[in-house]
Amino acid sequence: MSVSIGVVGAGQFAESFFPLFKLHPAVKSVYVTDVVEERAANAETRFGLDGTFESFQAMLESDCDAVAIFTQRWTHGPLVLEALAAGKHVYSCVPMATTEEEIAAIVAAVVSSGRTYMMGETSYYYPAAVYGRERRDAGDFGRIFYAEGDYVHDMDLGFYAAYQFSGGDRWKETASYPPMLYPTHAIGGVLSVLPGHAISVSCIGVKDDRGDGVFDRSVSMFDNDISNATGLFELSDGAVMRTNEMRRVGYPSHIRESRYRYFGTEASFEQLAEVSVWQTKEGVTNVSDLLEVRRELDGGARVHDRSRLPASYAGIRSGHEGSHHFLADDFVTAVVTGSLPPVNAWVAARYTLPGIVAHRSALAGGQRLAILDLGEPPA
Repeated sequence: MSVSIGVVGAGQFAESFFPLFKLHPAVKSVYVTDVVEERAANAETRFGLDGTFESFQAMLESDCDAVAIFTQRWTHGPLVLEALAAGKHVYSCVPMATTEEEIAAIVAAVVSSGRTYMMGETSYYYPAAVYGRERRDAGDFGRIFYAEGDYVHDMDLGFYAAYQFSGGDRWKETASYPPMLYPTHAIGGVLSVLPGHAISVSCIGVKDDRGDGVFDRSVSMFDNDISNATGLFELSDGAVMRTNEMRRVGYPSHIRESRYRYFGTEASFEQLAEVSVWQTKEGVTNVSDLLEVRRELDGGARVHDRSRLPASYAGIRSGHEGSHHFLADDFVTAVVTGSLPPVNAWVAARYTLPGIVAHRSALAGGQRLAILDLGEPPA
């Protein structure tokens, strides 16, 4: 079986995935649509795509088997629901959606449609998370009782330019996007290793004071003035998770945007921008070399099992700590085989919902709030 994929949005991030979808042996054709028609036309030419659609609706009315959504983050929920209703398999960039209602509706639509849904969460494939799962499965941590996940991406290091590219003259209205509504890079790298899921949270938000019109409630489309936020989560198995979402931070985001710490009764793991260590009661082992992203490994790390990837990906750069190759392959494989992708709708909900509730907690002065759980995938 081979599939056709329609990419929605021809922006900067989608450019990393056009080649990966085109090169996959189970993909027969790749199309694109964008609200800026010139971008779609340029992508068709640059990446040798198989055509463009004049609109998202036209793509949904076509015989494309699947759509891959690379639009602005607050648009994902409605677009995913439209695509599932049209009978398409769906790959969606993060976050899954921005409200609890949209997330519950997506899960219900996946069940009723029988279609594949996958959220493209990069952190599931980050070397630290892969290494953490290996150690967990070997029982090396003992009981993991506490973990941290940080997404420390300063606005000055790329986000201003990204919002200006996508938002045009009114970019400041959307650049104020609440940090905790983009939680999956911090949460996914933790919950992909820990056995539990978040059931409650208390979150504190830090109001921005840069004064440049970003995170200004009078300008913000989201009525948001919080640029940094910290959430403390209770997990279902009694463990604790802390996450940081930071947009004003003196940290080298370009080296590593996300970093993790896992503490168990027998051992622990800690990660900084350039150093990763495994620790037991006897001592410390530097494992940085094992987790280092290397050009000669096509942008992956030694801990990655690249043998499972299509041979056609050899020599093709993989971004976000080696995750892109695995993201593209897992989605296509799930569609072709009918299997559940790793970050399926239920997992995606557990990565996204905690941040939505955390933002509400921050607006309520840190009030501890319960987090809805939509359960496990049906057998």
